Amino acid sequence: MTDPVSRTILLLDIERFSDRDDVEQAYLRRMLYDIADRALERAGIEETRRMRADRGDAVMELIDANASVTALLRVLLTEVPAELRAVNRMASRSAQIRLRGVVATGYVAVDEHDGWVGSDLNHACRLLDAGLLRRALRERPDDFALCVSDAVYAGVVRHDHPGIPAADFRPVTVESKNGALKAWLHGPLPVGVHRPADEDHGGTGEVPGGSGDRPAPRQPAPASPTESVEKGPAPGPVVHIQGGTFNGGLIGGNQYGGISGGHFTGDVVLGDGDARGGREGRRRGEDA
Repeated sequence: MTDPVSRTILLLDIERFSDRDDVEQAYLRRMLYDIADRALERAGIEETRRMRADRGDAVMELIDANASVTALLRVLLTEVPAELRAVNRMASRSAQIRLRGVVATGYVAVDEHDGWVGSDLNHACRLLDAGLLRRALRERPDDFALCVSDAVYAGVVRHDHPGIPAADFRPVTVESKNGALKAWLHGPLPVGVHRPADEDHGGTGEVPGGSGDRPAPRQPAPASPTESVEKGPAPGPVVHIQGGTFNGGLIGGNQYGGISGGHFTGDVVLGDGDARGGREGRRRGEDA
């Protein structure tokens, strides 16, 4: 067996394949291979950079890790759905082809019988066969439902590249015999499936794109009215008006009458409440 090598994993599966007769299945298999070949070619992935395995109603592709996953996802989200619509528009009901797809990454080894071995590949296959992905395709008018692994979402999707809108992906959890698998479903969730509370942060508790080393800096809270008053300017000069003593403070507006006696502290500003009014108020206080 060869040493495990990092690969991009592409899986495509035909919906309701076993419901067709032999003639229809043969036609659907040809269509599946044609669609896969054109998608990989448009993504710039040559035949020498990929390996293919046949699963009857599905096709598995192991792609060189240096090939662009971004280009592959863009083709799968834009060109493949359009191609399926064009094909199905001219096909009879029995020849309609609808696909489930999975894109994942991981380490895969090839044994002496050309068999593929790797837990990452096993996880991708379980995503493809998950009831959640089957339900998502069944409930949609579209002919294609795509799920990506958590690693593909973190490395590519969340960066919102052109043609790959991150907001269109929803976090999902798929139960398997090896435990829960986290993945991201493109498009609406199936009926009855709820969005996790931590969806906006990808379930990691961190803001997407953040370093995760430290929390974001706190913004200082605005000062309360009480604090603003207590931290006001130092008292100004003492001014005597009609027997009362004013030591600083602010009395805005035309407060010319009705003030006598008492003791007030703070800067005194009398009159219209602006700088000119404050100076005139002070002069009137001194004349008194």
